[in-house]
Amino acid sequence: ANSLLGLLPRICTPRRSKLCSKLGFSSGVLAYSGAVANPARSSEEKVYEVVLKQAALVREPNTVKKKSLDLDERITDGWNNWDLLNKAYDRCGEVCAEYAKTFYLGTLLMTPERRRAVWAIYVWCRRTDELVDGPNASYITPKALDRWEKRLTDLFEGRPYDMLDAALSDTVTKYPVDIQPFRDMVEGMRLDLRKSRYQNFDELYLYCYYVAGTVGLMSVPVMGICPESRASTESVYNAALALGIANQLTNILRDVGEDARRGRVYLPQDELAQAGLSDDDIFRGKVTDKWQSFMKGQIKRARMFFDEAEKGVSELNSASRWPVWASLLLYRQILDAIEANGYDNFTKRAYVGKAKKLASLPGAYGRAILGPSKLTKQLVPR
Repeated sequence: ANSLLGLLPRICTPRRSKLCSKLGFSSGVLAYSGAVANPARSSEEKVYEVVLKQAALVREPNTVKKKSLDLDERITDGWNNWDLLNKAYDRCGEVCAEYAKTFYLGTLLMTPERRRAVWAIYVWCRRTDELVDGPNASYITPKALDRWEKRLTDLFEGRPYDMLDAALSDTVTKYPVDIQPFRDMVEGMRLDLRKSRYQNFDELYLYCYYVAGTVGLMSVPVMGICPESRASTESVYNAALALGIANQLTNILRDVGEDARRGRVYLPQDELAQAGLSDDDIFRGKVTDKWQSFMKGQIKRARMFFDEAEKGVSELNSASRWPVWASLLLYRQILDAIEANGYDNFTKRAYVGKAKKLASLPGAYGRAILGPSKLTKQLVPR
């Protein structure tokens, strides 16, 4: 759902979720400014503050006061407002089915209400991404993103702008979903307008959180946590965040060549230098021993985040686990494909074929039907 995806397999474009491991500020802009003002705190520490806040909302949902969506039974051209809302949810499902086919099939296993809510979140994330990577991206300015964030605030307060906004506005009145991860995703879009290099992994981690890890935080309240789970709420949110980071890192590694042709390098500059590489090497697109060695380290890091994510997927509500497990297992295989291509992510696009996707689904289902305690015993070595 990537994370949606973190839990969605592919909400965003290669640079952002690149669809889908902690910032309690009033806006994504302030959060980013805080990173500069207080360099002693790592990005992980700042993002963890958001994780704690979201986990608290799930534990104590009654402390969150949201305005109900202002709907009534007035009839317009044969439709009342509730009919229009149902139609909005149906349209969200159609968009999800078109752009995230595998995940969409998994959502059909959820309860109708959870399914509709996941669709609404997916569509908002996709529309947000399209602002900076869609057909009108060249016309998007920081002010346009400011207007989009204002529109987000309005829908959270029960004042949706259009029918797709109305679906999300209704969703956030039913689940303990906080606005901060949504604001932070908009901040990730702002980064794409002004930044195409990341000096170190701490900077890149924050970017990955903004554009993909946020999706995991949006999704957990809807996916639900298994009543039998003994894991802390924070650990489940951390796992959802980790899946979003892992998916984003995987997309970045897969799309090195595509991004380079756009003049972008989403790899830590200091680690490139340590490996004896530079942006010029990436733009030349030659697979060398240095490049292969560098890629092995990057892939190892992404797999570590996938390993962290696995610890929390089994703790989700039983009806939500299969699509998330499918997303995780399929995205991990992209890393295998990069290796199979000889680390040539300049001219070859790593992908998972349909046969392998289908072969992964039974395994994902097998893990999904196991209860949290059983799967934990299998995953954790003694």
